[in-house]
Amino acid sequence: MSKVLERFLEYVKIETTSDPNSDTVPSTRSQLAFANRLAEELKDLGLEDVSVDDKAYVMATLPANMDKKVPTIGFIAHMDTSPDMSGKDVKAKMVENYDGKDILLNEEKNIILSVSEFPELKNYIGDTIITTDGTTLLGADNKAGIAEIISAVEYLIENPHIPHGTVKIAFTPDEEIGRGADYFDVEKFNADFAYTVDGGPIGDLNFENFNAASAKITIKGTNIHPGSAKNLMTNSMQVAIDLHNMLPVNERPEFTEGYEGFYHLVGFNGNVEKTEISYIIRDHDMEKFNKKKETMEKIIEFLNYKYGNIITLDMKDSYYNMKEKIKENMEIIELAKKAMEEVGVKPIISPIRGGTDGARLSYMGLSCPNIFTGGHNFHGRYEYIPLSSMEKAVEVILKIIELNAKF
Repeated sequence: MSKVLERFLEYVKIETTSDPNSDTVPSTRSQLAFANRLAEELKDLGLEDVSVDDKAYVMATLPANMDKKVPTIGFIAHMDTSPDMSGKDVKAKMVENYDGKDILLNEEKNIILSVSEFPELKNYIGDTIITTDGTTLLGADNKAGIAEIISAVEYLIENPHIPHGTVKIAFTPDEEIGRGADYFDVEKFNADFAYTVDGGPIGDLNFENFNAASAKITIKGTNIHPGSAKNLMTNSMQVAIDLHNMLPVNERPEFTEGYEGFYHLVGFNGNVEKTEISYIIRDHDMEKFNKKKETMEKIIEFLNYKYGNIITLDMKDSYYNMKEKIKENMEIIELAKKAMEEVGVKPIISPIRGGTDGARLSYMGLSCPNIFTGGHNFHGRYEYIPLSSMEKAVEVILKIIELNAKF
């Protein structure tokens, strides 16, 4: 069993789901427990400056073993798993020498990882594939990244003849709920640039992501007995439905791809008297992003005029497209691209249809594009990761470090 697999299988057993409704940092105590465990592992490996703070940020240093001065490089992954599905009692399953057919995840519940639904499975015939038992997510997002980073660093420690500059590693909490960089100490980390190892299928290389905002909307209705409600009742749920239907139908996530942005309804809770709805707003293009926010504001302005100022809007920007910062430092993209090519991985440069710690970090002064973990179908019961992709991720990390030492 490869070390990266061994680590990964141990990590996914540990529940680290983040909680968007929590006001603590980290949002769940299990993340701090996992952070402490990782810190001990890093110390046991012999890394220096290992630290874990009360907010569960883990940092460590592998000192350079060469006199030549080269840029200090960092690798970052997040410890939490998505609250979209349970990450408790994960029972990972290994499908060895995969035959290209449907994978039965759970016989009792008849949960099947179907080739017709997920045809990319055919790319991994003969490989070992790690899946769930269909009742939880797997946690490859982002425990695969953690396992890959630590395994790469361990390899360098065990092979001191390989020249390398200073390597920094960090593990963050609460990335899945948009808080992963909130308390990241860029100055303490002290890297010239870094990569998040938080991407999807093998070859992923990302330096563009959405501009992002959140919108929380509260609607106050008037509840009157339906038998005498004419011209008196204002049903806050109906107003919420009207609002939603006024947004462009073709700008919902299920109808968009590539660089197309969207409005995504992520919460709806209400009754006649009061309804709360929430959206996330996304677009790669800043002008289009601002236009989407303006559209939301104008719809609410219209409905307030119609119903008498019963709607309040709390809209906040979450993060921005890191391309605006990375484009000033494109040599780090070329470095990752070359590293992939040299280990036999075809780089797939594509925009992230989401966010990553690297987006915020790039605006905090640490250029931080994203590379693949190898995982598929994150955040759900059909999540899986091929072992060969994890092993290639380790090779890519090592090759990036090697090529960086030749600067």
